Amino acid sequence: MIRAISTNNAPQPAGPYSAAVVAGSLVFLAGQGPFDQDSNRVGETFGDQVRQTFRNLEAVAQAAGTSLENTVRYGVYLNTLDDFEEFNKIAMEFLTVPLPARTTIQANLRGFDVEIDAVVALPGH
Repeated sequence: MIRAISTNNAPQPAGPYSAAVVAGSLVFLAGQGPFDQDSNRVGETFGDQVRQTFRNLEAVAQAAGTSLENTVRYGVYLNTLDDFEEFNKIAMEFLTVPLPARTTIQANLRGFDVEIDAVVALPGH
């Protein structure tokens, strides 16, 4: 069974997709960026943007009944790979061991510097 997840604690999707989808024991979190619940960009620094993006992912994960502590895979899209090292340091504030698998891609993001998506396990499934 597949079910869509939404929350008012993170920005609403900007297109025809769900904030997350639960399929079996996994939650697939759509990409989030550095935006508040009203979809306004926040974060003056790269670090601020990364932290807001992780907070948005956490809000959606919690709405699905899990948390980023259960992340099995995440994808990172950076405006420039020059931010790779700083991203790695900040990511450790939000992720736990065992660390999830990850892919990092340089992307042409417009008006912001980071987007992250994730696959998170549902506890007890």
